[in-house]
Amino acid sequence: MQISQDTVAVVTGGASGLGAATAQALAQAGAQVTLLDLDAERGAAQAEAIGGRFLQVDVVDPASVAAALDTVWQTHGALHIAVNCAGIAPAAKTVSRGVAHDPALFSKVIAINLIGSFNVASQAAAHMARNAPQGRDGERGVILSTASIAAYEAQVGQIAYGASKGGVVGMTLPMARDLAPLGIRVCAIAPGLFKTPMVAGLPEDVQESLGKQVPYPPRLGDPAEFAALVRHIVENPMLNGEVIRLDGAIRLAPR
Repeated sequence: MQISQDTVAVVTGGASGLGAATAQALAQAGAQVTLLDLDAERGAAQAEAIGGRFLQVDVVDPASVAAALDTVWQTHGALHIAVNCAGIAPAAKTVSRGVAHDPALFSKVIAINLIGSFNVASQAAAHMARNAPQGRDGERGVILSTASIAAYEAQVGQIAYGASKGGVVGMTLPMARDLAPLGIRVCAIAPGLFKTPMVAGLPEDVQESLGKQVPYPPRLGDPAEFAALVRHIVENPMLNGEVIRLDGAIRLAPR
């Protein structure tokens, strides 16, 4: 799908980190971008900075998602790109000091990272199915979700996060197959160690140490590099049903 001024995109978690970088890249390519996030102050500021729009959305709440996507459709009369970047990553072991993992925390991580991605993807697909087909392949839309290399080798204390991102990986191919007859592609990106706000808040020497664990390039990933891959997937029609690791060849150790 070629991105133009007629392309309409939504990005969850667009107020910061990978989502903000993705929203900026899509806007720079010419798309009409709406940022979806719970953080109204940062979301509105980011939207203004890229010439986009902000809507406060709780991805866990299907009604909140539906209202936002309906607003986007009513405003633009189309929806071509949906990117899921909203997520959380609290650390907790299965058992710690004799106490079992808080089931409420586990459920919260699954709800935001996995069910939230499903809510946005499935409802976005219903809107995309109404688009006029484009190009020789009759494409109507592209859906991208954010997995993680933790889906494959989650570390100690990442059981909830690893499970949620594993779910995103497992959802990608069947969703792509479901939506193929409608001309809608589905992919996911599994980033490694990136300089997101959570990592950027760590001491500089800790960030440097994390970056050196990456075989090549031996540094933390730049969110702009994640965004560049999002744009490439959108523009490459043969990428479908795929989860792409973006990790500099790192494989996480247990700790």
